[in-house]
This record gives sequence, C-alpha cells and structure tokens, in this order.
Amino acid sequence: MTTAFVLINAELGTEESLVANLKKIQNVDEVYIVYGVYDIVVKIVSDSLDNVKQTITSQIRRSDQVRSTLTMIVVED
Repeated sequence: MTTAFVLINAELGTEESLVANLKKIQNVDEVYIVYGVYDIVVKIVSDSLDNVKQTITSQIRRSDQVRSTLTMIVVED
C-alpha cells in the first residue's frame, strides 16, 4: 500500500464544497479542514504509487477550487 498526505490551499470560500468533492474521489481515505498555512489535508491510500500520483495530478490538482498543493508520500520500512 502507498499512502500520501496532500496539503491544499483552497480558493477563498470554497473549502466546504471542495471537501465534499474530494470525498468522492477514489483512493481518498480522509479529508480534514484545518487552520494554518494550509486549508485542507487529504489522506490518499492506494495499492500503487502510480495510482496515488494519478489521483493527485488528474483529480485533485485540476480542480478550480485548488490554489496549490504540497504532497508528502509516506515512506514505509
């Protein structure tokens, strides 16, 4: 399994609708609105790194409500 956390800066006022849309995406395991530098934290879990990358680039980053992202891929030992 591959796990990644995506930190998202959302367009102002779109956080709640963005969370609803993110929860519909395959491989998205958890979504939280947070305070701080970022607005939303997303946990992605999939059977392959390619699926994680596809989820981020094709489905999350292309949303008009997403201003920017920072991705952290979990290293498993």
